[in-house]
Amino acid sequence: MRLINDYIPPTPMQLEKLKEELGYTGNQMADLAGVASNSQWRKYTGGESPRAMSPHILFFMAAQLALNEDEIHKVLGKMREIGSEFQVTT
Repeated sequence: MRLINDYIPPTPMQLEKLKEELGYTGNQMADLAGVASNSQWRKYTGGESPRAMSPHILFFMAAQLALNEDEIHKVLGKMREIGSEFQVTT
C-alpha cells in the first residue's frame, strides 16, 4: 500500500520559510531532515537547480514537528522491532 501519491515537493522558498518560522540554523534543519550537514540542507533551498525534497525526508521532518514525544518513541520502537539499531538524541 502506497501512502503518498502524486507528490509535489515544497519549493525552496517554502523550505526556507519553514526554517525561518522555526528559527533554526542550517545545521538544525539538516538534523531535522536527517541529512549530513548544512551544505546538504542547502541543496534543497538554493543554488542554480535546487534538489527536490523526497517524500520520505519531508515525512521524517513533519513527523518530528507534529508528533509528541510518546508518539515519536512509539515509531522508534517499531523501527527497532523491525530490526534497526540506533541511538536516540534527547
